[in-house]
Amino acid sequence: MAQEMLPPRPCATEQQRRLGELGVKKAVRARKAAAKTAAASGPRAGSEAFQRGVKALVQYIEREGGLPRRAVVERLPDGSEHRTGIWIGNQKARRDRPHAEQRAALADLGAEWAR
Repeated sequence: MAQEMLPPRPCATEQQRRLGELGVKKAVRARKAAAKTAAASGPRAGSEAFQRGVKALVQYIEREGGLPRRAVVERLPDGSEHRTGIWIGNQKARRDRPHAEQRAALADLGAEWAR
């Protein structure tokens, strides 16, 4: 059973020769995905995810009155779940990355570190 989980090993030269005689051609490897460009890191990059995080944070603050701890998972009105505690911790750890508008939104919600 453990062998089923292993990736296929390349064929030996003799095996490749025999397969070639049978008409089996070598598979073409897929190209790697293009690297992200600088245009993808502009002010709109991740704004949808950020807005979703802000919605979950606002919902949590309205109910509990303060910023969440790490283990908080907030259920949004659309039925999806958002790991709000981890999200706010990541925003704090990466506080130099969000744009000024995003930091201002977090500061308005009570995140002192975003000021």
